[in-house]
Formats: sequence, C-alpha cells, structure tokens
Amino acid sequence: MLRKYLIAGLLIWLPLAITLWVLDFIVTTMDRTLMVLPASLHPDQVLGVHIPGLGLVMSVIILLVTGALAANIIGARMFYWWESVLVKIPIVRPIYSSVKQVSDTLFASKGQSFRKVVLIEFPNRGQWTFGFIVGAPGPAIEHATAGDLITVYVPTAPNPTSGYVLMVRPSEVKELDITVDDALKFHLSMGVVAPAPRAPRSALTTEGPGIPG
Repeated sequence: MLRKYLIAGLLIWLPLAITLWVLDFIVTTMDRTLMVLPASLHPDQVLGVHIPGLGLVMSVIILLVTGALAANIIGARMFYWWESVLVKIPIVRPIYSSVKQVSDTLFASKGQSFRKVVLIEFPNRGQWTFGFIVGAPGPAIEHATAGDLITVYVPTAPNPTSGYVLMVRPSEVKELDITVDDALKFHLSMGVVAPAPRAPRSALTTEGPGIPG
C-alpha cells in the first residue's frame, strides 16, 4: 500500500519538479543578459531588490526590437553591413556562416527541416528508430553516389541535441503520420512515451512529400 502511494506521489510531483527546474534554468540563464547593462543601470542596483525574470523580459524586448529593425530597409542594410564584416574575420567566418545557414533553414517559413518524421533502420538492419528529414546533401554528394539522397537526423536518447546525420536513399525510410513533438517525446522518454499508433505511409519516393526540392 505504501509503495502504491509513493508511486502515485512521484507521478504527480516528478513532472512538476522537472518542469519547474527547466523553467528555473531558462530564467536564470536569461537573467545573465542583464550583465550587459552598466552597473549603475542594473535593476538590482536601481530597485534595491533582485526580481527574477527581468533578464527574460529584456531578451524578448531585444529580439522584438532587432526583428523590427531587420524588417525595414534601413535596418536590413545595417545588418547586411554587419554580416559582411563578420564573414571577413577568419575564425569567426566559418562558425557564423554555418550557424546562420542552419538557423535560416530551421526557421524559414517555407522550410521542410524537422517537419517530417521518418522510420529508419538504424544502427543495424532490423533495428528501427525515428529520424527527421533535414534536407538534401547537395548535388556534389548525389553525383558521387549516383543517385538522389536525403539527409536524416537521428537523435540520441535522452538528449536529442546530439545524434547522427545520415545520407540515405528515399526508399530506405518510411514517412510516418506522427508529429515531430511525439517523436521527440519518444526519444526524451527513452522509448517510454510512445506516439499514438498510426499506420505508416508507403516508402518515400523521389516525388513523394517531404523530399526537399
């Protein structure tokens, strides 16, 4: 009986505790943006008390202001000039260019990266896992392999920020009618939280949906 009550209590408090821990980590990290302000303008000094979350509010305001500036002609020219300076710095250029290309691809409104979930045999034949279509490897790779390929990202569990990037033929994966969130939950839970059972679609073809153009 005590074991039953203990498990019931864990089921209630564990998700809440982890959620609060993640939120605390985000707020604490974003509060560090206040360090860019001069000491005389720091809210802790002005108000005489520390208010958690001000850094998060400041970060959101900075993002909104930056986006508003980039949306007009003058701001766009300023950011274009700033990027032209960054790409001329030897060490900064490859890092900035790579990160910008990835962010542009992920957040583009018409992009297909991480919007399609597929079932792929990995790491061995007969062993299946979820992957995400992130694009195509490009003409150079396709020419070397004499065929169309797609790039699939297979995350590791329980940390989906690390994983494997595979270049495979479309016929080697099966597109699934499940959401990206459900697939990520599967990896994060180490397979405990399974997505709703839905019939997989037929194997992808070069003309099928989800294959980047």
